[in-house]
Amino acid sequence: MKKKSKGKSKKMLAYSKEVLRKVSFDVSLFKKELSKAFQYLLEEEIEDLRQWVINNFGPQYCLQPVLARN
Repeated sequence: MKKKSKGKSKKMLAYSKEVLRKVSFDVSLFKKELSKAFQYLLEEEIEDLRQWVINNFGPQYCLQPVLARN
């Protein structure tokens, strides 16, 4: 797997937050999109996103990140 650049990843973090805002009406869809976001973000950004989710939507929306990286 290619190493992700910080700039690209920051854009992915912002994109992930935007998608999550738009799908927050449906908890199951939200969790699906959150799971996808965890796959594309850098490890240090995953905790930032997890904390953002808890602060904006509450702990019931959060998942434990599953890091399935090769």
